[in-house]
Amino acid sequence: MITGSQEYIRDMNRRLVLDTIIHNNPLSRANLSKKLHLTKATISAIVQELIDLELVEEIGSADTTKGRKPILLRFHQSCGNVISMDLALDKTSVMISDLKGENCIVKEYPRQEKVITEEYLSRIIQKTLYSIPESTYGVIGICMGIHGVVNNNEIQFTPYYTIEHKNIAEILTKRFHIPVFAENEANLCVLGESAYHYSQKNLMYINVHSGIGMGIMMDGILFRGKDGFAGEIGHTILFPEGRPCPCGNHGCLEQYASEKAILEEYAREKNYSFVTLEKFIRDYHNADPTAISLIDRFILYMSIGLNNILNTLNPDIIILNSSFSTNIPGICERIQSQIHNFLGRDFSLITGEYQDISEFLGGVHICVNDFLNSHSQIF
Repeated sequence: MITGSQEYIRDMNRRLVLDTIIHNNPLSRANLSKKLHLTKATISAIVQELIDLELVEEIGSADTTKGRKPILLRFHQSCGNVISMDLALDKTSVMISDLKGENCIVKEYPRQEKVITEEYLSRIIQKTLYSIPESTYGVIGICMGIHGVVNNNEIQFTPYYTIEHKNIAEILTKRFHIPVFAENEANLCVLGESAYHYSQKNLMYINVHSGIGMGIMMDGILFRGKDGFAGEIGHTILFPEGRPCPCGNHGCLEQYASEKAILEEYAREKNYSFVTLEKFIRDYHNADPTAISLIDRFILYMSIGLNNILNTLNPDIIILNSSFSTNIPGICERIQSQIHNFLGRDFSLITGEYQDISEFLGGVHICVNDFLNSHSQIF
């Protein structure tokens, strides 16, 4: 039996009703009453309040053969917008969406500078804000995906570029009067896949780009670790006394198996000054022996890293997001075949449902949760 002040109980019920509509719409008031075991009078009062706030809208009558046709309700997802950003090594990508991560527009801004300044981000945000049509609540949040370690909304470590201020999210919040969040990009990916597609409670998402990062969902909750360093699988040691890494160690996995490392090794072996991902993939499909050898190495090194995850965390699913696995069929199967599982454990290695968009959807999830003050817990 829940006890407390009338205001607290009403607020809790309102959030419960809104969460139920968001995840099950369209619903009638009668359906809500049955699902939540609340009286019809309570449901009607809360729904009217949500309609007045323009968070819920009526969309017509349900088809029924008996009695009065019930009015259906749905979340008013276009009452506001979210800006999700990916701060990658050589570009900044921006997605604008409604509050359900739909009706999306994605733009890319190439970047050569290794220092990301407040003014650079401000220009992109301002340009994006100008392009968004007016809505009831406007832009309710901005989320930046960081290729590095983030703790309590502050940047702790970025191996391949520098962000001018570690509290850049706080600075931009004050500048634009919009909540701005910074989060590790792999964490955003696992949040996006978990919130919008997969129901499993133990889910790992591995992003292979300039580095190798991992987002971890344990018992349905995002796991960051004590200082935000959980999931930095790219900085686990593959070869002691191997290649130097910006983290300060030697022989880290991402110095051998990241896209950046593979492309740099390909350029060295072919005596190219630079090679694009597109050329490397094309050469692989044209049976270039060097490209084939490097993909074989990628599969071997990733199987070692994934075996360590499997033995340590025992997830239901491991999602691998890489341009290699996206553009070369059968890579996940080949990696999984090299993981010699003598303990009889069952797990799936798959490519993500949303691939790179999952990071943006994780940003939407964080911003909307903050806006609605929902019960969804993110630690």
